[in-house]
Amino acid sequence: QVQLVESGGGLVQPGGSLRLSCAHSASIFSINRMGWYRQAPGKQRELVASITSGGATNYVDAVKGRFTISRDNAKKTVYLQMNSLKPEDTAVYYCNVRLYGARTDYWGQGTQVTVSS
Repeated sequence: QVQLVESGGGLVQPGGSLRLSCAHSASIFSINRMGWYRQAPGKQRELVASITSGGATNYVDAVKGRFTISRDNAKKTVYLQMNSLKPEDTAVYYCNVRLYGARTDYWGQGTQVTVSS
């Protein structure tokens, strides 16, 4: 069982920045991919950014150039740096881990990000 603990959400004004953190308990060598998803009220959960075991990153078009996903393997933590935040970025953000050979992904509890003036 993999445990994920997210932190860093909150209320920020448009144009502001936040950094989300996700500490996990997985073995680094067992991780296929880590990602951040978000779910806004009344909308489906969507993949925002991901990073593979090899370090390749991917972003949804809406956040390209504004968000950056990174990881610190020594700290077993993945980050999402969010800059130039917009009201439409308001959502609950979830950390996700996919292990090699696993039948299901692991999820964090979610952290609320609200962008409002």
